[in-house]
Amino acid sequence: MRKALYLLAAINDRDFEWLLKIGRRTPVPAGEALITEGRRIDALYVVLRGTFAIFTEATGEQEIAHISMGEVLGEISFVDARPPSATVKAVEDSLVWAIPRTVLTQKLSQDAIFASHFYQAIATFLSERLRKTVVRLGQPDLTLDDPDDDEDDLNPQLLNKLDLAKVRLEWLCSQNTSNVAP
Repeated sequence: MRKALYLLAAINDRDFEWLLKIGRRTPVPAGEALITEGRRIDALYVVLRGTFAIFTEATGEQEIAHISMGEVLGEISFVDARPPSATVKAVEDSLVWAIPRTVLTQKLSQDAIFASHFYQAIATFLSERLRKTVVRLGQPDLTLDDPDDDEDDLNPQLLNKLDLAKVRLEWLCSQNTSNVAP
């Protein structure tokens, strides 16, 4: 399942409106790095349109995954406050929803309910990613990107809110270009 759905399913309408208010649609031209390995980032990103490739120095700059609409980028660095462990480049002209780190950090420190939902969503999709990675370790021909994961394997707590999360993501992706960062 796309990672943004975890987050959009976990939050309430008030917090979704807050994310809309503080986030910015940010275009990323083809070939441009959105995230560079080892360099701190100042936002959490949701991919609205386009495709990104992920590379690491550890793999000799070999591409290890493709990320597309509905995926979250920068979440590991957001959680552990360390520089990213991979570079993320736009494969084609793309668009992301950038949520400023400082504003999000302030909201998390002031709103315990939002923080609980936010971190539960992050923990859930990171744990599911780890489970899939462990399975793939024995199957080196599989890639790390799998945007159409089987919904039958989802966390049961998310299933009842999945339809709402899909509507929220579709709405976010379909908005016109107002609220676009320069």
